[in-house]
Amino acid sequence: MAGTDITNLLEIIQRKIDAADGNTATKDLLYLLSAVRKGDGTALELYDSSGAFPDLTDSDADKEMIAYKLDSDRLYFNVGVWKGKSLPAAVPEPYTFQGSNFGYTSAGAEPTVGTTIDKFSFSSDGNASDVGDVTVARAFVSGQSSSTNGYTSGGAPTTFTIIDKFPFSTDANATDVGDLAVGRYSTTGQNSSTNGYISGGGTPTLSNIIEKFPFSTDNNASDVGDLTVTRRASGGQSSTENGYQSGGFAPPSSNIIDKFPFASDANATDVGDLTVARYGIAGQSSTENGYSSAGAPADRDTIDKFSFASDGNATDVGNLSVARNNSTGQSSTVSGYTSGGEAAGMRNEIDKFPFSSDANATDVGDLSVARWVAAGQQY
Repeated sequence: MAGTDITNLLEIIQRKIDAADGNTATKDLLYLLSAVRKGDGTALELYDSSGAFPDLTDSDADKEMIAYKLDSDRLYFNVGVWKGKSLPAAVPEPYTFQGSNFGYTSAGAEPTVGTTIDKFSFSSDGNASDVGDVTVARAFVSGQSSSTNGYTSGGAPTTFTIIDKFPFSTDANATDVGDLAVGRYSTTGQNSSTNGYISGGGTPTLSNIIEKFPFSTDNNASDVGDLTVTRRASGGQSSTENGYQSGGFAPPSSNIIDKFPFASDANATDVGDLTVARYGIAGQSSTENGYSSAGAPADRDTIDKFSFASDGNATDVGNLSVARNNSTGQSSTVSGYTSGGEAAGMRNEIDKFPFSSDANATDVGDLSVARWVAAGQQY
């Protein structure tokens, strides 16, 4: 088998290979190998096992060769001896709470309880379209999002325990995949990369429970902690490390911002205050900040922002296009969305405000059905 004199190029590749780690893209390595093969097509050879490699002690053997060992997915380089290096494993895209494709608004009161799952684009402004239904008509629900599915939890008019799941990859109806430990409505949703969380709500007695359910399997939720104050109709926010619950109906209205960890099951702590005590809040999250928009009593157009990096009070950074309450929140990588709500009747507006600067929201579309007390998800 003829070899190719690629000494200088081999040295460059060898340095690249020696520097490779788990973050090096396999594609980058293969580009290098492809360049090597352009010599005469024989610099890179595939072998079933190392026993089939050329004998380097044989004076007639190839001296400048790269060998790929099929049974172990390893590359070997002729440096006087065959030196092996495993191909770096593909690095999965890191999970982010924010979506880059679509926002969803599921269930809610239209004004009677409904089943509609609406989807709207994050890449362009426009109206939402009806893409499916939850399993049972209900309102006062909370939303959670994994990297592949949206979840709609709890609800009323009875105190539902249902956890519904619908896929992001295709437009389809939801399926019932689990139950809350305690049936309740007006809960708040948060999520980590691996679990959905449901906090607070009414049974109808006000609740302080924090529940968690896994994304990896269809399963029931379990009680993993408590909020600092029993309340419902709060805003939910999620950083990479913590879940937040802001405001709510205590009674009366609350301004408390609670924080609880994702890394361990534990109670929440009070870490700050909203600018105005209120309930019926929509929550949004950038990678750096949590946002609380809309609210009651007296329909609110306030957009509050608080930091994930340090505990502290929120600041008022803008206004919605229409003052309203019990809207639904969604988050893209660059913007927060507030959809639907109630203000002298059901609302269908989809408002968008930027994460990069403090500014007012603009009306960028409409839901397929005007409604309030729905759940929000993003993909």
